[in-house]
Amino acid sequence: MNKKTLIWVTFRKEGIHKYPAALDDPKLATGDEYDVSFLGYPHRHIFHFKVGIEVFHNDRDIEFIQFKRWLEKLYAEKTLQLDYKSCEMMSDDLYGEIVKKYPGRDVRIEVSEDGENGSEIYYDKE
Repeated sequence: MNKKTLIWVTFRKEGIHKYPAALDDPKLATGDEYDVSFLGYPHRHIFHFKVGIEVFHNDRDIEFIQFKRWLEKLYAEKTLQLDYKSCEMMSDDLYGEIVKKYPGRDVRIEVSEDGENGSEIYYDKE
C-alpha cells in the first residue's frame, strides 16, 4: 500500500485587509451589482487557517496541539503578520516558517476570510 498522511490543525486570527486595486480597476470598481470597490479600504476579517503537514507514521511524529500552539505563537510574537496581505500571501509566509522547522514534508494551507472565501495551496516537499 502506498499512502501519504497529513495531520491538520485549525486556528483563527483577526486581521485588517485591503485590496488597493479595487478602488479604480474597472474589472473591480464596476459601478453595478458586481462592484467591489469597497475592498480598497481597510476592513476587518477573522482569517481562518487550516494547516496540514505530512507525518511519517501512524503514531504521529508531530503532535496536533503542539503544532497548533507553535503556529499561533508565530502570530502572537509577530514573527508573521496578517495585515494588508492576501490569503495567498499569508499562506506563502506561513509555509516559509513551517519548512524551516519541518523540512522535507508536504504541506497544505487553507486561508479564508471569515470562513467564507479563501485559498488553498499545496506545497510539495523540497
